[in-house]
Amino acid sequence: MSVNIAIDGPAGAGKSTIAKAAAKAVGFIYVDTGALYRSIAYYAISKGTNVSDPQAVASLLPRITPELKFIDGSQHVFVNGEDVSDKIRTPEISMGASAVSAIPAVRDFLFDLQKKIASENNVIMDGRDIGTVVLPDADLKIFLTASAEERARRRHAELTEKGECVDFDSVLADVNQRDYNDSHREIAPLKQAEDAVLCDTTELDLGQATEKVIALINETTKTKGLDDK
Repeated sequence: MSVNIAIDGPAGAGKSTIAKAAAKAVGFIYVDTGALYRSIAYYAISKGTNVSDPQAVASLLPRITPELKFIDGSQHVFVNGEDVSDKIRTPEISMGASAVSAIPAVRDFLFDLQKKIASENNVIMDGRDIGTVVLPDADLKIFLTASAEERARRRHAELTEKGECVDFDSVLADVNQRDYNDSHREIAPLKQAEDAVLCDTTELDLGQATEKVIALINETTKTKGLDDK
C-alpha cells in the first residue's frame, strides 16, 4: 500500500520547494499538481484561448497530454512531448492556472491522473485541494501558509533573481488576487482540511520550514507503522 502525504496552501507559501526537498529526504515521489494546471493554462494561452472561458478551455482538453516525468531525481513537466518546466513559471501562467483550475472539466481531466500517481507510489502531493478532494484519506495532511506580504516578498525575490523586472506592489496584488480566486471558486476552493496540520512559515526560513515538514512526515510514518513500507 502506498503512503500519501497531502500538502495544501496558498500560492507562494513554499509548498513546491518544501515538498520537493521533503520528498527527496524521505525517499518519496514529489507531485506538483499546480504544475499540471499550469500546463493547461500554458497550452490555452499559447493557442490564444481565453482561460476564463470554460467552454473554450474545455474544448482544448482532448488535444492536451500533460505528463510529469522524473529525470535525474527532478520533476519535469511536459505538454504534448514538450518540456515546459520553465515556461509555466511566469506570472501570466500563474494567473492562468488560477483561472483554469476553477473549470470543472479541467479538474475532472486531471483528477484521474493525480489519483493514479498516488495509488502507485509513495508520494508527497501539493496543491490547493489535495487533502480535501484529491487525497481525502491521505496519511498526513499539511496546510502550509505564510502572510501575503511574506509570500509576495519571496515571489518578488525569485522573479528578480531570474532577471525579470517587477515591482513588489504588483506582485503583492497578484498574490492577493490569486488568494481570492482560489478561495472563492465554486469547485474545490482552497481551504484547510479539518484534519490537516497547520504550518505557518512566515517566520521560518526555507531550511526550518522543510525540517518541520520532514519531522511531521517521519512522525506520521512511524506512528502509523508505515515506515517499513
